[in-house]
Amino acid sequence: MDIARTLGLDALVERRIEAAAARGEFDGLPGAGRPLAFDDDAHVPPELRVAYRLLKNAGCVPPELAQVAEVNRLLGAVSRDALSDGECRAAGRRLRALLIELELDGRPASAQAAWQQYAEALRERCARNPGP
Repeated sequence: MDIARTLGLDALVERRIEAAAARGEFDGLPGAGRPLAFDDDAHVPPELRVAYRLLKNAGCVPPELAQVAEVNRLLGAVSRDALSDGECRAAGRRLRALLIELELDGRPASAQAAWQQYAEALRERCARNPGP
């Protein structure tokens, strides 16, 4: 027997949604009249999807995704001319440390791709700003 039905929660929720709609609380919401855009979470086990969605909505990300996001940010920073040489070197050191962590964490393919992007970013930067 379904616990939600036993407690009557589904009926209560349905009544509250209908009452809110009758009061017009759903009128003028962003995206009204358009289909919902669902994130592709097919790779997440079904029993973890709700927990992952709650964490995502709260702005929390797993450490491995935070690492990848920082790698991408640093790759962009290294390739931009807006950074001074010192800032670029600091970003490069942090990036190299992250890439080593990725390799040690068993994600050599991600690290290898990022190493290649890093090398290309450095080549482009050097081509734009040749030294003395």
